[in-house]
Amino acid sequence: MIIIGIAGGTGSGKTTVVRKIVDSFPVGEVALLSLDSYYKDSSHIPIEERQNINFDHPNAFDWDLLSQQVEMLRQGIAIEQPVYSYLTSSRQKETLHTEPREVVIIEGILALSDKRLRKQMDLKVFVDADPDERLIRVIQRDVVERGRTAEAVMERYVKVLKPMHQEFIEPAKQYADLIIPQGGHNEKAIEILKMYIEKIIAR
Repeated sequence: MIIIGIAGGTGSGKTTVVRKIVDSFPVGEVALLSLDSYYKDSSHIPIEERQNINFDHPNAFDWDLLSQQVEMLRQGIAIEQPVYSYLTSSRQKETLHTEPREVVIIEGILALSDKRLRKQMDLKVFVDADPDERLIRVIQRDVVERGRTAEAVMERYVKVLKPMHQEFIEPAKQYADLIIPQGGHNEKAIEILKMYIEKIIAR
């Protein structure tokens, strides 16, 4: 088994990189753990106050549960991955049953920010992209998929995304074994990553 952490800023192309890796392997050979699934449960907090939670800060995540479940997969034990709702900012009753696989990918903006989690990874990847490109992708995604106005997205970018990126996400780049510039557009880097994974599995 190889456990891979893939981090990078919002809109950097992490999801594209992950999808290309997953698509290159037989169905069912890759288990994906999205860091977004491991936000701390906020159901005990009044709904109006949940809007003030900073979801780009390390304190928003349940690192203990994620680390525990990664170790379970390493030991060959299936896990019940939490399901998080952005609409209610709370953890759902249902879970996602996840079996151990040859490749386990932990993907999220702060995937390389927790020291204990980094020690559990066999390979650490940082997906990099120009800040202007990331902002454009965030605007396009949030306007289309989340119904936000471009003005609201840019205001959030300036107040939350940019400072959190500079304080927590960008510094984690130093821990990466591999940095993929140009995000999901860097086909050569993605091919090198896939070959490395295949080599590890072949052992």
